[in-house]
Amino acid sequence: MSVLQKIQDIETEMAKTQKNKATNAHLGLLKAKLAKLKASLVSESTKGGGGGGALPGFEVSKTGDARVGFVGFPSVGKSTLLNKMTGQESEVAAYEFTTLTCIPGIFFHKGAKIQLLDLPGIIEGAKDGKGRGKQVISTAYSCSIILIVLDVMKPMMHKKKMEYELEGFGIRLNKKAPNITFKKREKGGIAVSIAPGYQLVDCDLESVEGVLKEYRMLNCQMRFNCNATIDEVIDVLEGNRKYCPCLYVMNKIDQITIEELDIISEIPHYVPICAHHEWNLDGLADKIWEYMALYRIYTKPKGQIPDYTTPVILPADRCSMTDFCNRLHRTLLGNFRFALVWGQSVRHTPQRVGKEHMLMDEDVVQIVKKI
Repeated sequence: MSVLQKIQDIETEMAKTQKNKATNAHLGLLKAKLAKLKASLVSESTKGGGGGGALPGFEVSKTGDARVGFVGFPSVGKSTLLNKMTGQESEVAAYEFTTLTCIPGIFFHKGAKIQLLDLPGIIEGAKDGKGRGKQVISTAYSCSIILIVLDVMKPMMHKKKMEYELEGFGIRLNKKAPNITFKKREKGGIAVSIAPGYQLVDCDLESVEGVLKEYRMLNCQMRFNCNATIDEVIDVLEGNRKYCPCLYVMNKIDQITIEELDIISEIPHYVPICAHHEWNLDGLADKIWEYMALYRIYTKPKGQIPDYTTPVILPADRCSMTDFCNRLHRTLLGNFRFALVWGQSVRHTPQRVGKEHMLMDEDVVQIVKKI
């Protein structure tokens, strides 16, 4: 029996199984088996000899401060959007599958250099390899943020289908990694504990232990520091999940009424645009910036005014003085004595800080080296 057939059989059995406390353990095992089969399917697709399997246009070197991927079904306006935002020439036509390779482009926003990737349209079954789907989704896997471009004239079921394809490849949209600690050990069996104030949502300890045994984790420790589901347990065990912010870009809003636009606006993480008429592209750029959570740090040479033209761009969760120094030059940290900071991260300006100081957006930094 092929892997795809096994996957289909498990999905059919899961659909037929009634969800209740008595079936939680069985459903957990089925989900674990399904995740392992899908992982094997992905690994098989990446195997090949001599590098001949790579298709042209998909090997795009990463550049700039962040990377944004346009994902969507064919003919939703991804290429038009890239052209309008960057001036890059991505072929546009009135038929499907106009874009057959990955077309990169660059646009600048608030001093940051952001790389946009126009990816070919994907179809149902992309996560299983149909229509070059795995190459497209694996490229999206490397992005800082994913833009799912939707045609407002098409059914909203397309949104669900796109989420299903990305989820099946291990991309978790607009979710944070669960606070679950997992550690293998040489002996001692399975030890599962739950921190006070938290609970398992759709499973119990027996279900978790069953999943661990399915993964051959017979000697390990797992502790839950959050309200977790069995799917999150499987994600932790797989260890290759991508937690990525996502925006749903509703394109071609010039074809619908205001009343219809009000209904669509109920969708979370939604941005309405019309790429052809360049409606709300500035709003889209601001929303991308917000979801990427980037900080602009300005440098100040001694005795001079700050350089506000070329900020150093850092992720909000990795914005310590150490990160800042490493971004400027890898040897700078070795000669670091202290830094003077002006901005929101300090109580008075300028304030003398060390390597562990956490910077905030639009701080100004002057580094003082060792003599």
